[in-house]
Formats: sequence, structure tokens, C-alpha cells
Amino acid sequence: MTLESSEREFREQYAAFAATGTLYAQVEGSPLLEFSAGGRVLYLFDRCGPYGAPPGPARVVVHGIVEELTQLPEDEERVETLTVQGVSGIEGRGRVLEVGRSTWVVHARVPLVLASFARGPALHPGEWVAFRTAPPLHGFVLGKDDGAPYR
Repeated sequence: MTLESSEREFREQYAAFAATGTLYAQVEGSPLLEFSAGGRVLYLFDRCGPYGAPPGPARVVVHGIVEELTQLPEDEERVETLTVQGVSGIEGRGRVLEVGRSTWVVHARVPLVLASFARGPALHPGEWVAFRTAPPLHGFVLGKDDGAPYR
């Protein structure tokens, strides 16, 4: 199973769920974007580069492959959390915004597009989940106004 047919299609499909934050200058030769959003610094594998986006304010679709995704029981506290694990993994809790085929958009301090190669739980928008992703997170940088990539 594939999660995307092209970086352009994926970026366009999830542009409405891009996180707003700040991109920092890339280290020469590094495939990672340093992106600050939601009070966290995320290191994202650059899917639109290299060197395609200038440092500064940016909108980025943050995409992760889930290792664990579970619906929170009704009695669990409903507070968004996001913790960086290692260089480029995350875990947290958030509210489901949209559900696709093996894909869930979750808001956990920032919007995240989470996906799985295996069948995941049957979730609905509005439900709360706990998750953990495998590194690396992927970043799809959008343009300033139209959602097109910087180039």
C-alpha cells in the first residue's frame, strides 16, 4: 500500500491542515527542515527541497507514520499534548479533524497528518486519540499564498 502518489498531490490534498510556524535556515547537506510551531521545534524530512523554502514564516504539512494510534477512553483528560521523541519522532494526544483511508488528521498543538501502512482504528472527527510516530516526520512546505511550493 502507498500513502501518496506524489509529493505535489499529498501537499495539495492536505494544504488546509498545514501548520503555521517558522522555518530556520537548513544546514548545508542536511535533508532536515527545522520548523518551530505550536511551541515545539520539529525536525522534518524535506519532501519539497532541497533548499526550496526560505527561512522565515511558513506553512508546512507535517506528516508522520504512526507506530501507535489509540482512541482515548471517555474518562481520559482531553488536553492536546505534543512531545518530541529523539530527533524526528513525536508522541501526543489530540482531536481527530479528518479521517481518510489509513490516514487521520489530528490537532495536537499543531495539525498533523498521521498515516499507517496497517489498518488502524475506526475513528471519527471529534474523537480524541493518543499516538506515537516513527521517525522521521515529513515536511511538505507550502507557498506563502496559494499553497504552491516555493520554487
